[in-house]
Amino acid sequence: MTASRHDPRQHISLQHGWLAHPFRAPRALRSWLADRGSLTRRLKARHADFRVNPVARGFASPFLDEAQVLHLRPKIQAYVRNVLLIGGGHSRVFAHSVLPRTSLRGGWCGITRLGTKPLGEALFTDPRIRRLALTMRRLDARHPLYRAARLHTGFTGRHLWARRSVFCLNGHPLLVTEVFLPNHFAP
Repeated sequence: MTASRHDPRQHISLQHGWLAHPFRAPRALRSWLADRGSLTRRLKARHADFRVNPVARGFASPFLDEAQVLHLRPKIQAYVRNVLLIGGGHSRVFAHSVLPRTSLRGGWCGITRLGTKPLGEALFTDPRIRRLALTMRRLDARHPLYRAARLHTGFTGRHLWARRSVFCLNGHPLLVTEVFLPNHFAP
């Protein structure tokens, strides 16, 4: 059997430092990193004032490791959306999603119009959407996602933990990465 274009086995082999289990993550963060459910739903349950603050959106080149996972040639532009997930008066998560242009047709076309609506609500309410492997990684200043999160939040710290996965709708991928910020566990 040959692996399909978005086969989870192939997806994991292209992760370059992304792990299938958060062995080295702080114990309090492990359940958040490994939870295959909706992060939006979990944050809403914890913070009554949960909201989404869009910080950047538009067409840009995905980071190299993202282009590899999405099977895109380097420098090919995709629709990129960066938001902060806020609760309890603190930015809890920097969320970064990448949608190849070829995925903008059909079911994914509404992604560009989400505004302050959480992407998680759309992903976990449509039964046609399938989530592939969930992977985790500790990010530091060498990774562009670390730098993007720092740019939009101003946090200071040596590293951040993130998780990501590809969601497929009719064979079209959407890569979602959630970077847990230092305020994640603040009251």
